[in-house]
Amino acid sequence: MKKPPKDPIKSLQLDLFSQFVTNDLSKVSNTIELWERIPKYFFTAKQVEKLRTTDGLAKPYEWTYTENGKEYTVSFQPALVKQKQGKYKAFFPGVTEELVEEALKKIFSDQQYAIHDPEKTESWIKFTLGMIQKALKTKGRARSIDEIKHAINVMSSCLLTFSKEGKELWKGAILQDLVTVGRDEYLASTDTHHIARLPLFISHSINNLDYRQFNYDRLMSCDEQLTRWIYKRLINRFTQASQTTTYSCMYSDIKQTSGLLQQTREIDNRRKIRSAFNELQEKGIILAYEIDERKTGRAITDVKYTIKATQQFIKEQIASNKRASDTQTIAQKSGIRFIKKHS
Repeated sequence: MKKPPKDPIKSLQLDLFSQFVTNDLSKVSNTIELWERIPKYFFTAKQVEKLRTTDGLAKPYEWTYTENGKEYTVSFQPALVKQKQGKYKAFFPGVTEELVEEALKKIFSDQQYAIHDPEKTESWIKFTLGMIQKALKTKGRARSIDEIKHAINVMSSCLLTFSKEGKELWKGAILQDLVTVGRDEYLASTDTHHIARLPLFISHSINNLDYRQFNYDRLMSCDEQLTRWIYKRLINRFTQASQTTTYSCMYSDIKQTSGLLQQTREIDNRRKIRSAFNELQEKGIILAYEIDERKTGRAITDVKYTIKATQQFIKEQIASNKRASDTQTIAQKSGIRFIKKHS
């Protein structure tokens, strides 16, 4: 178990991560595609219940998917959380953990609660349960202290293993090396300070300036989990959004890489995507979308979705591009060394 640094570390990379092109810092955050492209939060309560044995435990779960012609596997060793009656019960990360992570990344962007060591490629976040509760409540995603406490337990205890083409690339928790600062109680108080290390993918991306600014308010206002997933995908991939450009994606790709389309019938999965696109329209992210069904005979084998962006989304992507360009210029003048990315 690694220990957090005792003294503050001056880091230009963290300074750049915390600087945004906006008039309102409370409305923006960072999305980190290198980390977020790994499906983690697709478990539903019903699915987890099916995975549990009669004594409440569960075996590790694997999700295999193909992206850009390469096969990836993410394996989840469940978190075993002690219940009130003294028995342990298995849990996998889901919607609440997803929202808590978004709140923590927003808190991390405030340097008061962040430590980043560029030499060791380590990032640490300081937080309290009360801070997370306030962050979620102000964005309309209120959770109780007990729910947040449970989510932190799952995020720090569930072990993820990420592999590419059968080769293990990374193993760890969503929140690593979690410790309570200055008290013996573990996650006991709303105001107790905790510190945890963020995954290497995030630290690596901070070092390489490999992240994008986005409208955090709008993400948290989205009700459907798939809507939030597609919105992030658009932020990271529809970078040249304009009145004359469109973005296309395939049903098969969304199903493979999100893990969020596990309905028994394909027609229900397609309806779920349409519902997400409709919400994207309601939230002012996309102006319109077209559906092109690919068929073999009468059977639908795939669907192509083509999206046009709203002027609001276009402006936000332009601001994100300017922020990325500005940080690259500052980094180059300062002599920051970058590590070559691998897909």
